[in-house]
Amino acid sequence: METHRGLPYPLGATPTADGTNFAVSSEIADAIEVCLFDDNGAEERVELPEHNAHVWFGLLPGIGPGQHYGLRAHGPWAPRDGLRCNPAKLLLDPHATAIDGQIIWGEEVFGHHFADPNLANEADSAPFMPKCVVTDPAFDWEGDSPKNVALNETVIYEAHVKGLTHGHPDVPQQIRGTYAGLAHPAITTYLTDLGVTAIELLPVHQFVQDSHLLERGLRNYWGYNSIGFLAPHNEYSSAGGDGDQVTEFKQMVKALHAAGLEVILDVVYNHTAEGNHLGPTLSMKGIDNPAYYRLVDGDRAHYFDTTGTGNSFNVGHPTALLLILDSLRYWVTEMHVDGFRFDLATTLTRQSGEVDIHSSFLNLVHQDPVLAPVKMIAEPWDIAGYQLGGFPARWSEWNGKYRDCVRDFWRGADGTLGELALRLTGSGDIYSSDRRAPTASINFVTAHDGFTAADLTSYNDKHNDDNGEDNNDGENDNRSWNCGIEGPTDDPEILELRERQRRNILGTLLLSAGVPMLLGGDEIARTQGGNNNAYCQDNEISWYDWGKVDKDLLAFVKEAISIRRANQALRPRKYLRGPEGGPAQMILYRPDGEQMTPQDWEDPHARAICVALDGRQIEDAEGETSSDRFVLLLNAEAAPVKFVIPAGRAKWEPVLTTGRIEDTPKLGARRTITLEARSLLLLHSS
Repeated sequence: METHRGLPYPLGATPTADGTNFAVSSEIADAIEVCLFDDNGAEERVELPEHNAHVWFGLLPGIGPGQHYGLRAHGPWAPRDGLRCNPAKLLLDPHATAIDGQIIWGEEVFGHHFADPNLANEADSAPFMPKCVVTDPAFDWEGDSPKNVALNETVIYEAHVKGLTHGHPDVPQQIRGTYAGLAHPAITTYLTDLGVTAIELLPVHQFVQDSHLLERGLRNYWGYNSIGFLAPHNEYSSAGGDGDQVTEFKQMVKALHAAGLEVILDVVYNHTAEGNHLGPTLSMKGIDNPAYYRLVDGDRAHYFDTTGTGNSFNVGHPTALLLILDSLRYWVTEMHVDGFRFDLATTLTRQSGEVDIHSSFLNLVHQDPVLAPVKMIAEPWDIAGYQLGGFPARWSEWNGKYRDCVRDFWRGADGTLGELALRLTGSGDIYSSDRRAPTASINFVTAHDGFTAADLTSYNDKHNDDNGEDNNDGENDNRSWNCGIEGPTDDPEILELRERQRRNILGTLLLSAGVPMLLGGDEIARTQGGNNNAYCQDNEISWYDWGKVDKDLLAFVKEAISIRRANQALRPRKYLRGPEGGPAQMILYRPDGEQMTPQDWEDPHARAICVALDGRQIEDAEGETSSDRFVLLLNAEAAPVKFVIPAGRAKWEPVLTTGRIEDTPKLGARRTITLEARSLLLLHSS
């Protein structure tokens, strides 16, 4: 095929009026071939003619959107030196914007022989590999623009494209489990009626189905096994994998935006599906292994791994960093997403092995004008370290301490009251010292990787037998409480207590300073049968059962979100401190109506507290205040507790409760009200 010189940037396959420009970065390759495939799978190989600044590039005339292709890298095979080029292996373009098909597992897709990892495997992998697809970037966004919801007004809903939509009776069968299903009015209306402002999707980058799971009849459901950082996962497309998944994804984002919802992606840049030195050769390993992956100093045959997956992305190398930044900018500019949650984000700061707050990755993200207005959320840990509170000012973080404290408080653990006060008020002990805001804390009590709220209140122990790992996988310390019986029961007292505990947990979450993240399905009491690690359960264990909706819990969650969104006193932008000589924005009281003292915080058996919020001292973004005031009463005792309303002129009325309270008129100062065991009550005055 005739080739033209083309351009070295952008990397990937870029259609033009004259054909498609291909550009691939590799410092170690001696040549790069683009492999074109027709509808019958016949392959034509074309060597890229130009090489400049470690980029191989060229324009192929007559090639346009819909063309299936792959790459082959000619270069050194020296595994002991970390060099793994093998032209027998068809490779996915790291910058591909669409991928069609799945891997057919066998020794053919490995660069080495199973019997001898140092020996190059010359079997052609093309028949067993998915193919990249040239895509057309044109799309009519019809004026779509970012929602730019302020963080203190944000309520995040963590969900899975398939799990949320697969069983919904009002979503047409042919689009369930897909991007189109998520865009259906039945789903967008449900989310807006619930009151959330953003949906955070589990990984939608193209990922790989693990061979060891397929062999056991399981699948990688969560998707934390990326291989294409710019490609939407093709199995979630109702339109097929020939590039139409890109259009379908854009239509989904446009529909969610039209409903007023932001879209946040859970992204996995810390590792890829190519695994360790015994893993397959699918893409970057064969193009430029030392550029894309951290290798062990002094033992470059092996991978430096802080992710537990076999490899760690080489964020100390410009080629790897460029791919991450190109990917982030692509999803913002071309796909219109509103934010990112970074899986194992601490690994991305380890450019030389140790955590570095001034790492190249963090610095590049901080100064990038495209990413400046985008929500950035870190999972602030990896298997080698915990970095909560250690990310820069523009970042928010999953707050694992919030999760643990709220779970401990409501299950009745000793010595939790002092920490609970910190978590309720935005975890200032973690974030205020470097002048960050409460919105740096992404508050959550449950997430995809653990118990649901229903299971948190129904099981003391994990029940992961269906995962096929003898129940050895998943977290052992769940800080859960089954309320007296393990698993399902018909005992009405146990059932009533579990229902109240779920409302307590979710009510606390939605009434705390910071940014609440609700695990999708918790609002309807979705259960996974005690499985706290359902990463491989692409079935009824993970999917929503829309035929079993706890309507009372759903109504409670809707009301709590509505109250939060309507009252800035419950979602402060700054830490709550009274001005010098002025009234405090927040005061903490004992049940007897007296302010908490240092001795009270040290009482390990104290499990009840009153939190008073004064909206007159809390400004919104325009500097306006509100006359609304709130008193939040929390009782985690196993018996009822009598609360004395703090002194003041306000008259209080109940607006949200998880237990039974006596029918009472508006309450004045020093009046008493009794809270049922293990319950909360929110009082309001204006």
